[in-house]
Amino acid sequence: MAITAAMVKDLRDMTGAGMMDCKKALAATDGDMDKAVEFLREKGLAAAEKKSGRIAAEGICDTTVSEDGKVAAIVEVNSETDFVAKNETFRSFVNAVVNQAMTTNSADIDAFLAENWALDTSKTVKEELSSQIAVIGENMNIRRFQKVVAENGFVESYIHGGGRIGVLVEVETTVCNDVAKEAAKNIAMQIAAISPKYVQRTEIPEEYIAHEKDILKAQAMNENTGKPENIIEKMIEGRLNKELKEICLVDQVYVKDGDLTVQKYLDTVAKEIGAPIAIKSFVRFETGEGIEKKSENFAEEVAKQMGN
Repeated sequence: MAITAAMVKDLRDMTGAGMMDCKKALAATDGDMDKAVEFLREKGLAAAEKKSGRIAAEGICDTTVSEDGKVAAIVEVNSETDFVAKNETFRSFVNAVVNQAMTTNSADIDAFLAENWALDTSKTVKEELSSQIAVIGENMNIRRFQKVVAENGFVESYIHGGGRIGVLVEVETTVCNDVAKEAAKNIAMQIAAISPKYVQRTEIPEEYIAHEKDILKAQAMNENTGKPENIIEKMIEGRLNKELKEICLVDQVYVKDGDLTVQKYLDTVAKEIGAPIAIKSFVRFETGEGIEKKSENFAEEVAKQMGN
């Protein structure tokens, strides 16, 4: 397969690796982008995740929590421009969408869009979205939603950056006082800032750990040729543990006190409220994550407009 300059650029944007390294990786993997990313990771030339700089879609996330803290919802609604995302009409619509999500029984976004619109049951959610597109004059999309019901505790929410990131945290505890709520809010802020993937290690799929071990082993073998296998194994275990601490919420360094992990912080809160407190689950939406917006050269765009 012919390796184009555009493919090399895309791989570089995704991994942060050098241009020549990206070209070699694509040549070695016959242009397969995913395999090329892994090739670069094995050589120690790329991070595990794509760069967040590729996130480009506009819009906002919004959350709502019932008065008793037992039910909560989160949504992401996208727009074409940041200008519209700040528009009060758009924000009011998003607020209505998240309130609809609080009462939904839909399991996926297609079913949600097919529901009757709560504020006007003569039309569906999708039809109301179309109406709002006509009013606002810009394409919009209800991308995703999630509803959380707390059985043995409460839910706390947090919105960062005016809606750029939304978080819901489900807390298990028998106490729902101001101290417990403040702790939940602090944990929600942690999730917004550090973006863990799991609450604790028991949630991590075995295949994920096995796959990461293979990547780390390839890295270690490339970096430490000639070292005994038992030494390399210890290096792999050390690196794997470090990586798992970064993706597991309770093992992360607590952002408000670097001397504590999140779990140790929760332990101090448990002593203060006189009851166990634990994080059962969380949801973190970041506006536009995983969506790539089409970008054009500004000079070409102006020329195109003038031509029209």
